[in-house]
Amino acid sequence: MTSPPPGRTLRDLRQLTPARVGLGRTGASLPTDALLQFTRDHARARDAVHAGFDVAALVTGLNGLGLRSLAVSSRVRSRRDYLARPDLGRMLDPESRHLLASHTAGSGQLAIVVGDGLSPSAVNAHAIELVRRLIPRLAIDRIEIGHAVVACGARVALGDEIGELFGARMVAVLIGERPGLSAPDSLGAYLTFAPQVGRTDAERNCISNIHGAGLSYDEAALRIAWLIRQGLVRKLTGVTLKDESGGAASGLITNPQPGGESGV
Repeated sequence: MTSPPPGRTLRDLRQLTPARVGLGRTGASLPTDALLQFTRDHARARDAVHAGFDVAALVTGLNGLGLRSLAVSSRVRSRRDYLARPDLGRMLDPESRHLLASHTAGSGQLAIVVGDGLSPSAVNAHAIELVRRLIPRLAIDRIEIGHAVVACGARVALGDEIGELFGARMVAVLIGERPGLSAPDSLGAYLTFAPQVGRTDAERNCISNIHGAGLSYDEAALRIAWLIRQGLVRKLTGVTLKDESGGAASGLITNPQPGGESGV
């Protein structure tokens, strides 16, 4: 007769997840170390939301990858407005709309939008390297990237107006996700076929959790390229397009439902 396996403890569980489990307590409160760590991570998340968006560096980085990039803004005029008025982040300001309307020639199959979202820190850190890994994967399938746009004060749906102005068949929006206490710098990628104002979240595919401790650039680029290719072939994105590319990271692909938008 074999002995039963030793029981698992909260210590074992803490090795498997960054979630705050088994913290212990001191009287009716958390231990000092756990409280200080929570306070630190909460401060990092707040800092990520209010971090500066390095538009110049992103434009330079995209141009260095051979893309024609433009800088635009939503109708948001301050970070306070951005947080209080999500609707303003989904519409281009008049000057930006005019600028894009004058650059529609040679728009290509795909438009790439890099937006600050709820974590400019994530975009500053990860967007250029992700695009660098994505370009050769798209080139294999001869998917042409038209303009790349760096958008300040952006929500996900801003990509619909941008893609519609360019006449792009698909838009990929790379944007900072809502910071968590374990990941203040998580980047998300939202893909929409036939972008136009009024598209819903159910018509998008989302690849989330792109950061140092999450989905790697190469894994994310593989997923994004696969979904772009299949979206163009099948002429759709969203809940009807499931990731079938395989690989260890397939469980990290999600399809937002109406009203979701992952906070961005």
